[in-house]
Amino acid sequence: MPITTSDDMSHHEGRPAVLDPQLFRRVLGHFCSGIAIITARDGEMPIGFTCQSVFSLSVNPPLVAFSPSRTSSTYRQIREAGAFCINVLAEEQQELSARFACIADDRWSNVDWREGPLGSPMIANSLAWISCRLQAEHEAGDHYLVVGEVVDLAASDGNPLLYFKGSYKGLGSPSESAWRCDRSLRRQQGS
Repeated sequence: MPITTSDDMSHHEGRPAVLDPQLFRRVLGHFCSGIAIITARDGEMPIGFTCQSVFSLSVNPPLVAFSPSRTSSTYRQIREAGAFCINVLAEEQQELSARFACIADDRWSNVDWREGPLGSPMIANSLAWISCRLQAEHEAGDHYLVVGEVVDLAASDGNPLLYFKGSYKGLGSPSESAWRCDRSLRRQQGS
């Protein structure tokens, strides 16, 4: 059963219909995503912003991508830095995510971090960090598609902070049936 439909979905004269932006956001909100804070250094100052549009792009060479708004002043500073770190947030870092999603001068107040391989901040207790050199930037509507070459990365145990239908979510405990399914798939694949 569809959530909502748009009366303008039909095609006229070979052109796609104009979609309602609210409908677009509502439907795409059904795709659960992780949350990361993209960080860099502007001189001696740490900079960063919350981003949910992060993904693996290539294994060989190792590339990742994220998609900041074209109006983001923080991204413009990251572009100038030429390097960044993707800090994948853990379930208990919801407050940190909310803080870095807002425009505020005190984003870094009481944030525990250390310098990463390329100088970008690695936020303590993050689920993972991925240190990158900025490789390419492409205009994509009202956002950029930014490609980073991975130079180093690490992960720890824990559950991710997730975003679904406009709010934060967590995984909770894995179910026994999910574990069995995963184990049987490994057997089928010869692992």
